[in-house]
Amino acid sequence: MDNRRTLAGKIALVTGAGRGIGRAIAERLADDGALVGVHYGHSATAAQEVVAEIRKNGGRAFAVEAELGVPGDTDAVFAAFDAGLRAERGEGGEEGGAGARVGGSLDILVNNAGVSGSGPVSQAVPEVFDRMMAVNAKAPLFLVQAALPRMRDGGRIVNISSLASRRAFPESIAYAMSKGALDTMTLCLAKELGGRGITVNTVGPGFIETNMNARRRTTPEARAALAGRSVFDRIGRPSDVADVVAFLASDDSRWITGQYLDASGGTDL
Repeated sequence: MDNRRTLAGKIALVTGAGRGIGRAIAERLADDGALVGVHYGHSATAAQEVVAEIRKNGGRAFAVEAELGVPGDTDAVFAAFDAGLRAERGEGGEEGGAGARVGGSLDILVNNAGVSGSGPVSQAVPEVFDRMMAVNAKAPLFLVQAALPRMRDGGRIVNISSLASRRAFPESIAYAMSKGALDTMTLCLAKELGGRGITVNTVGPGFIETNMNARRRTTPEARAALAGRSVFDRIGRPSDVADVVAFLASDDSRWITGQYLDASGGTDL
C-alpha cells in the first residue's frame, strides 16, 4: 500500500465488489484510506477474500451481502451495510434493529454491480430484459435514493456503465439499453444534487479482463482481436478502471459532475 491516503476518514460502498472491476475499486479505495463496504450477491467466499486482502494491506473493509434485482434489495443492502458499519465502529449491533439507519455514514457510493449477456434483438425475451433493467438500472436508482439520507454533503456517486452505451453493441441490446439508462440517471442526479456538493459521474469501461467477458477471450486469436481494438493494443485491467474511480471519489474531482468518462483505452477510435 502506498501513502496516498486521499480518502482517509471516508466511508464507501461498492456494489458487486467480490470480483473483477468491483474488487479492484474496493481495494483501491481502501488503499486510499476509505472504510469500504464490499457488497456481493452470491459469492461470500470471494467477498471475504477481498475484505481479508484489504485488511492484510492495512486497510479497513467489511462484507455486505444482498442480492440485487429482487424485491427488497435496497433495504437488504443498507441493512447489511449499517450492521457492518456499526460492527466496524464497535457500536452496539442490536440497538435500533439491524436495519436502523446510521446517519452521516456514507461518502462514496459506487454502483458497479451488473449483469450482461442479453443477445441481439432477434433473441430478446422479456424475462432477460427485465433482469437487465432490474440490476443495471433500477437497483442503482433506488440505492442512490436510500443512500442520500446517509450521505454527507460533498459526497461522491460513481456509476459504472459500459462502452456499449456509446458504441453500437447489437449483440447485447438489452444490456446496452440498461447502461444507457444508467448514463441518463447520472445526468439527472448531477443536476439535482449539485446544491449539496455531491458529484455524480459515470465511468465507461471497454473490454476489461474479467469473468463477464471471458467467453470473448477463449483463444489467442480472440484475445488479440480484443486487444487490437484499443490504441494501446492490450485488454484493459480492472485496475485501469479502479484508478479512474479513485480520482472521481477524491477531492481532486470536485469540479467534475454529470460526466461520462471513457475508460476504454481508446477502443475503436
